[in-house]
Amino acid sequence: TMTDEHDDSTADGRARVLVIDDEERVGQAFALWLDDYRVETATSGEEGLEMMDEGIDVVLLDRHMPGLSGSEVLERIRETGYGCRVAMVTAVDPDFDIVEMPFDDYVPKPVDREALQEVIGRLLRVDRYDRRMGELYAVDRTIATLETETRRPRLEGDDRYAELLDRKAELEAELQEFVGSLDAAELSQLFDLTLDDADPAE
Repeated sequence: TMTDEHDDSTADGRARVLVIDDEERVGQAFALWLDDYRVETATSGEEGLEMMDEGIDVVLLDRHMPGLSGSEVLERIRETGYGCRVAMVTAVDPDFDIVEMPFDDYVPKPVDREALQEVIGRLLRVDRYDRRMGELYAVDRTIATLETETRRPRLEGDDRYAELLDRKAELEAELQEFVGSLDAAELSQLFDLTLDDADPAE
């Protein structure tokens, strides 16, 4: 499975979810439903931004709120460079205005417990996939650089080179297993998200 110590956001290993919704009862309901995670709630965009930190894994963000709107909060989260996943959870029907909004998922209200847990699980899996892809790229480039710049007999006798090759094989196997576990819709969404993340125009 695609888990390691770097995937654990809290001391007890639970991912952290921040709910930002001006209806307090929504945050309370989500906290009850998502009891596998450490859920924190904010009742305004301003409060939500104050609560943001690098340890937040997923933000569930209402779109229409007094003060800062959900789209403004999303923009600030992205501008600040937080690496969390953001799902808009809203009763607002999507239109073409969502095209420019850098969210990871759009969840229409009303939403039930099962659907919400599915969204969180999917976003966390995508996040792990992205991090593994980033590590694989870095390991692969290190191997390629060593192979270009270092004489082969010296490389083959070095434990550090052998460890890099082992790690590359391990990452490739994990990623292959993960992609193989997805259904067609998840696969499509995963690669849409991954391509969006890699878009140099952003």
